[in-house]
Amino acid sequence: MQVLSAKEYEAALRTLNGWHKMAKREAIEKQFIFADFATAFAWMSHIAIIADKLDHHPEWSNVYNRVDVVLTTHDAKGITARDITLAHLMNEHAPR
Repeated sequence: MQVLSAKEYEAALRTLNGWHKMAKREAIEKQFIFADFATAFAWMSHIAIIADKLDHHPEWSNVYNRVDVVLTTHDAKGITARDITLAHLMNEHAPR
């Protein structure tokens, strides 16, 4: 898996609502807020199945109705198309 070029990275980030470049590492992050803990956990369970099928797993944590997500491709040591794909899927499957 190849790391995105700076130009590809910036273009992809513009298509990802709410995702931000992390300051101190080659990763993107987003905080998702849900109605309650059950909704947050249900979303995480749903995304876990998707991530497993993609063989690309997020770094994430959950506190009550909040899920903080960090995406990076560890093997490539940076952002790849896999991160962008998973970020889009997370956005698509988050309740509005």
